[in-house]
Amino acid sequence: MTAKQLLTTARFSVEEVERRIADGKLVKRAVVRHPGAVTLIPLVDRDHVCLIRNFRVAVGQSLIELPAGTIDPPETPAQTAARELVEETGYQVAQLDLLHAFYLSPGILDERMHLFLAQELTEVGTAREPGEEIENLIVPWEEAMRLVWDHQIQDAKTIVGLLTYNRLRAATN
Repeated sequence: MTAKQLLTTARFSVEEVERRIADGKLVKRAVVRHPGAVTLIPLVDRDHVCLIRNFRVAVGQSLIELPAGTIDPPETPAQTAARELVEETGYQVAQLDLLHAFYLSPGILDERMHLFLAQELTEVGTAREPGEEIENLIVPWEEAMRLVWDHQIQDAKTIVGLLTYNRLRAATN
């Protein structure tokens, strides 16, 4: 397998990857290389979660999401999760548990998303990056689930995160 660099940005790069498949043919694919990311389920208390309304330039609209962010090497996913939680929501976390890790779009992208449950939160004030348009939404857990089922949440990592935790939550009740 060979790779040719097509584009490099501050957050990701794009490579053209050439590889020989089983029938001997050579195929080329463009692949987005990404350092990975985290997303968090911030439980304000047992029955309330902090979602965010976040303007996304790529889709030209505000989406309801779980807080998330890109790993800045050499950070670990847990370090990134704690940093991003403060930046985006203004909450500091005392208990952070990894629930899952998954690929968002493995057909074109190698980004691995790490899903954390954030509990025992303390409000410390946000440290948002310039240009971020984010609003905190503290909602009851059942409201978060309604937002998923009513298609008001369209962000894949948020759907995966909320449904994953909802299953765990149901199993422990």
